Amino acid sequence: MCGIVAYVGHRDACPIILKGLKRLEYRGYDSAGIALMNGDLSVYKRKGKVSDLEEFIVDKDVHGHIGMGHTRWATHGEPNDVNAHPHYSSSKRIAIIHNGIIENYAALKTLLLEKGHTFQSETDSEVFINLIEDIQQNSKCSLPEAVRLALHEVVGAYAIVVLSKEDQNTLIAARKGSPLVVGIGEGEYFLASDATPIIEYTNDVVYVNDFELVVIRDGELEIRTKEDVVQTPYVQRLEMALESIEKGGYPHFMLKEIFEQPRSILDSMRGRMIAESNHLMMGGIREFENKFVNAERILIVACGTSWHAGLVAEYLIEDLARIPVEVEYASEFRYRNPIISERDIVIAISQSGETADTLAALELAKSKGATIFGICNVVGSSIARATDAGAYTHAGPEIGVASTKAFTAQVTVLSLIAMIIGSKRGTLETTKLHQLMVELESIPAKVERALLLDVQIQEISATFKDATNFLYLGRGYNFPVALEGALKLKEISYIHAEGYPAAEMKHGPIALIDEHMPVVVIATKDSSYEKIVSNIQEVKARKGRIIAIVTEGDTTIPAMADYVIEIPETSEHLVPLLSVIPLQLLSYHIAVMRGCNVDQPRNLAKSVTVE
Repeated sequence: MCGIVAYVGHRDACPIILKGLKRLEYRGYDSAGIALMNGDLSVYKRKGKVSDLEEFIVDKDVHGHIGMGHTRWATHGEPNDVNAHPHYSSSKRIAIIHNGIIENYAALKTLLLEKGHTFQSETDSEVFINLIEDIQQNSKCSLPEAVRLALHEVVGAYAIVVLSKEDQNTLIAARKGSPLVVGIGEGEYFLASDATPIIEYTNDVVYVNDFELVVIRDGELEIRTKEDVVQTPYVQRLEMALESIEKGGYPHFMLKEIFEQPRSILDSMRGRMIAESNHLMMGGIREFENKFVNAERILIVACGTSWHAGLVAEYLIEDLARIPVEVEYASEFRYRNPIISERDIVIAISQSGETADTLAALELAKSKGATIFGICNVVGSSIARATDAGAYTHAGPEIGVASTKAFTAQVTVLSLIAMIIGSKRGTLETTKLHQLMVELESIPAKVERALLLDVQIQEISATFKDATNFLYLGRGYNFPVALEGALKLKEISYIHAEGYPAAEMKHGPIALIDEHMPVVVIATKDSSYEKIVSNIQEVKARKGRIIAIVTEGDTTIPAMADYVIEIPETSEHLVPLLSVIPLQLLSYHIAVMRGCNVDQPRNLAKSVTVE
């Protein structure tokens, strides 16, 4: 949630910050603002997108070589000009941008009001900056020291940047539970919520750890802990290309990312599997091989699309490795006092590696002695650093809020994990393993073929763009795909959609079916094919309109369905990697036809870093 970017150096800060905010706008787009040091400390902010902020400052004095900007996803206070960041302190001597939630802000605000501080907004962030000012005034300390002391008083999650008109060449930042990265250039520094605003200028970065304080002053970088212990920054090299965060001729990032899936799936298995030589290896698994082989249970914690990938993994691991698997919503897992033992393995899945609930669930499981394995897409992210071992998906940056290539990359990595564990446990025979390896290697080319259905799916989308409800049905490995298809449609087109196991339709949802109800049935040739045929007949008997995803060459279901989308044949274990593609395209085209902003759907942000 929310995007932070800041700059100090020899360049003009404003253009760098505005460009950075546009690249971070997928993290929040309710409002945007900028603070610049130009003799004074000037703050400009506006409700709406970064483009609205640009229009507002066109006639303002925005020169200066140090500044910070923020694009907001509202938590405390509705989206408006006043609640937008940055926020001044009462005296307007210092200003803050903040990503996160301060849980004890109400108590702090009451205390600060009693001391005479005033507030303009409804935000917890304004409480934070007034707390810093109060500490500095009362203890007569430096601003970095006041920020450090304030960190001991606040409860919650934060990534902050602070500027002061009395410290004209100083940027101060800190984090806990919300991402922050420092880019190191030639005589200049960049701060951001993630690396996307930085890669145009430098590939050298420092990922700030929880409870660390960053002070950039007079061209020098210093990092201290909350306990005032100086840290040696660990500089990492970014492996990211600038073109990977640009649209590349596509009208939307989402469509670009859908069409990148042949490459992202291939990259997710690259170096880990070569069927011809029976090479199958993953570093994180190898390091904890005995733990996986002897695990009594595997728990998967995730949210949203990653949770759906976890459901696919439940089918895969139980089928191929014969280990019991439980898939948990991280947001529920962390609050229900779960039973966890040292023999358990917990797999945490998150595209960003920063999902707050998944991080909290991970830490809970870690405290109980479980082995933690992370699957995420962002190198250096919080989950990557908090786990015992893990695997990157290598999908490349995903800018569209609705995850597409993240899902198939996660399922690819989870398929490899299931195959490796099954092989090591002896539950997956060599012949079957080799067949799966060969088939998985063929998936990128088959996804390419599935993407050729785009024009056909556009035509189907035109028919159903005005629908008010959708039902998605699937069985077995395709049940999680039904859930994912429904999620994609509802989050970007705002059409109500539900995914169900096809057999559960008779236990309630069948009451909704009439001639106005589109029913998407994922009906590929697999072990439950005959059952799904029966489910389709039940829908047709009630005049439901069937959109069927079938295996190429099928003649039975096309004779019953109103609309048919054929995908290449593949193993039942790998079919989610193909059956999800038409559903992504269907949701995309329907949303575009309805005039929705598919890359930035209302009320949503890419990375949920707060509860």
